[in-house]
Formats: sequence, C-alpha cells, structure tokens
Amino acid sequence: MYQPAVEAMERRELAQLQERRLLETVRRVYAHVPFYRSKLQQAGIDPESFRGLAELTRLPFTRKSDLRDQYPFGLFATPLADVRRLHASSGTKGKPTVVGYTERDLRLWSEVCARALVTAGGQPGDVFHNAYGYGLFTGGLGMHAGAERLGMVTVPVSGGGRMRQWTLIEDFSPRVIAGTPSFILSLGEAMIQAGKHPRNSSVKVGIFGAEPWSEEMRQELEALWGIHAVDIYGLSEVVGPGVAIECWQAKEGLHIAEDHFLVEVIDPHTEEVLPEGEVGELVFTTLTKEALPVLRYRTGDLASVTSEPCRCGRTHRRMSRVKGRIDDMLIIRGVNVFPMEIEPIVMAQPELSPHYQLVVEKEGSMDRLTVEVEVLESSFNLVDFSALTKRLEGALKENLGVSVRVRVTMPGSLPRSEGKAVRILDRR
Repeated sequence: MYQPAVEAMERRELAQLQERRLLETVRRVYAHVPFYRSKLQQAGIDPESFRGLAELTRLPFTRKSDLRDQYPFGLFATPLADVRRLHASSGTKGKPTVVGYTERDLRLWSEVCARALVTAGGQPGDVFHNAYGYGLFTGGLGMHAGAERLGMVTVPVSGGGRMRQWTLIEDFSPRVIAGTPSFILSLGEAMIQAGKHPRNSSVKVGIFGAEPWSEEMRQELEALWGIHAVDIYGLSEVVGPGVAIECWQAKEGLHIAEDHFLVEVIDPHTEEVLPEGEVGELVFTTLTKEALPVLRYRTGDLASVTSEPCRCGRTHRRMSRVKGRIDDMLIIRGVNVFPMEIEPIVMAQPELSPHYQLVVEKEGSMDRLTVEVEVLESSFNLVDFSALTKRLEGALKENLGVSVRVRVTMPGSLPRSEGKAVRILDRR
C-alpha cells in the first residue's frame, strides 16, 4: 500500500476522520460560496449546529447543471488568485463545467493518484506509459502527477498516434500503461497488424477508465496484452482520476479513497439512499477540496457499494464497475436499454471483433436501435453472415427484453477510438 495507515484504517477511526472533514467542508462552503449558503439556508442547516454524518442526507444535492449555471467560477470557495490550475469539460452540451485546484488540492490529487497506481500494481522506478489525454481533460495530468509523486519514470505520450505509441513502448519498456480501454485495445490490434504482438511487450499492468467497460473487455485486454487490467474511476467535478480503483490482487470492486470522498448510492428517481449492494446513482461529497468542494454531487453513474472486506487488506468501501450512465440510457419501444448491457453480448460471439456501435434512428413515432458489429478478419471467409445476424439478434432480444436490429460489417470498418469511445450514433 502507498499509505497503509490510511488505506487499512479501522472503520470507526475512518468515520471520525470523515466526520471532522465533513464539518469543515460544510463550514467552508457556507462561508465562501453564495450558491451553497443559499441552499443550506433553504434546507434550514446552520453549519455551527450541523451534526455531520448523522445529518448527511439533509445536505442539498449538487448537479452538473449547477456548475454550468455558475460558470465559470461561481462555485469556487477560494479567490481565483489562490487557484493554481483550471480544468474544464468539453462543453458539447452547453457551457463547460470548470474545476479549479489550489496548490494543496494539486498535492492531495497527486497523493490519491499515487495511491491508485500502487493499488493497481505500480511501483517506484517503473516506467509509466500515460496514454490518457492531456490538456483540459483531467485524466492525463492527474495520473502524470501521481506517477511522478510515486517515483515512476513518467512518459506523457497522451492519446492517439498508434505508431508513436508502440514505438515508445518498444523503446522505453514501460511496465505500466494507462488509457481508455477502447484505445488500448485498438493499439494492441494495430501492433498485431504491424507484425508485433503486445503480449511480447514489457507491459504488465494496465489501468483503464474514462469510459464504462465490461468484464468481457477486461478478459480481452488481459489476453491481448498479457497483463493485469484494472478499472479506475474518477470525474473532474469531484477531483479527476483517483477517486477509486481496483486492486490487482482481487479485481472485485474499486477501492474508494474514503478519507477524501464520501460516497452514497441513491435511487435516481426518488433520491432516497439505497441499501448497500443495490445499484443506484453514485453521489460524492468532497472532504478535502479547497478550490471547488462539492456537496452530494450527483454523478449520473450507476453502481453499487460494499463494505465487505477485501483480501488485499484495504478497509475502504468498494464500488462496483459503473453499470452505465443515466443520461446514456436509451428507451427503445418502452424498454430501458444501457449501452453497457450490449458489450458482453457482442463480445461473446467468437466471430466478432470487440468493436461495436449503436445507431439510434426514428421509425415513425418510435426509436429504432441498430447494433453495428464487425466480423474478425480470421472469420471473414468462414462465417455465415445471415446466421450470425440472426443469432446475435436473438441473444440481444433475450438479454435486453426488446428486439433490435444487427448489421454485421467488414473487418476494420468500424471507427477505432483515439480516446473515449463513441458508442452511440444518434440520427434522430
């Protein structure tokens, strides 16, 4: 462990730490953020009499729309002169969400990312190939700072440029690689097409996130690269990468850095807190952020949380893989369909590559979903396209509860990810 005294802390001691930090956070936002002061006053909460964890559910929710409405710096709890870095979302659905970091924030962020790297199997002195995007996206710079803090040899290659990526892997011999699972998968395939095999590389640990991915995708990546593939979770509004990560020993849920982030799972419709083990919307409250603390931030990500002990010895609660996003949900003829439900079904077909795309179109007054998949080069001359289409359509209907169309395409015809995979093509 990177910080065993914290990561293996007794639950009662951890709760006391969370209590103290929660009270400090509530006082901080009340004093310095007019938006939160108004929200807390409306909820009848006085920071001096607030009882902490026992009254957590009295605190107001924060939504992504609140960050957009307060654009750019309305939710900051420090003067802009005390901020040392800004990051922002792409803003493709309106105003971007802007997040800021003080010098202390950056130090604590590098700490949780260093902790995450060790949890995944990284070690000081390892060469770390960082294929997360740099720039306003938090992934690249967040993991970069964590790797340097841990004492890794950090290669800031960023995303894209497959030839450059595999050349650097050959020349620098990294032990750890990080990026989106879809991009690292396509990088491995490009290496094979060039007569190289990723299993022969130096890479032993893969840290993948920034997009939902399935257990079947993990198996594909581990077989392709010959690595331990672990899931990492984070979001800019909370801090960036480093909120939670799987341990390489178990890979049975992502350990949440609970000394920095307080987690709840709620029913996204009723907003009631759900019992442990039930899938709902993840909600996070930051406990140590200075520039942009958030209270009960609704992530839109669907997962469950458990307190069951992990064999690695860490005591912080674990979240499941993200099952999907509320805003990614498709309603096809009255049935809720999440893209992540489709990936395991596609990957179970041995004739198909792991690349797929979902096309949504209008058919009269209803939405129609077509699942576009591509056949493997090795299966192209052997496969019965009609039979494969019928089999996959049957499997999808059985698992999703609704009929969808399947279109089987030629090898290499679907787009390869240069960063986050674009799974849904909306033509409505």
